Amino acid sequence: MGVPPARAGSNVGAGDRWHVEVDRSLCIGSAQCVHTAPGGFRLDTARQSRPSDPETDANERILAAAENCPVEAIMISLLGSGEPVFPPEE
Repeated sequence: MGVPPARAGSNVGAGDRWHVEVDRSLCIGSAQCVHTAPGGFRLDTARQSRPSDPETDANERILAAAENCPVEAIMISLLGSGEPVFPPEE
């Protein structure tokens, strides 16, 4: 099952590439990211999340997984520039 690309009108930039990280010191292994973005994340043997591919096309499911992480352990930045996508800079 594939992950859908960005839709028109979304805050996800069509054509953008992302670098996705999980802060393993924060991850509690809830697996919400795995359920929100199937194929985008996996749990390792320690039951902590890892991105399936740290460099990926921008998509709404990955962003939703980051936004809904109960401990805010997922960070997304634009590949190349490093500009934060999530959490946004304040």
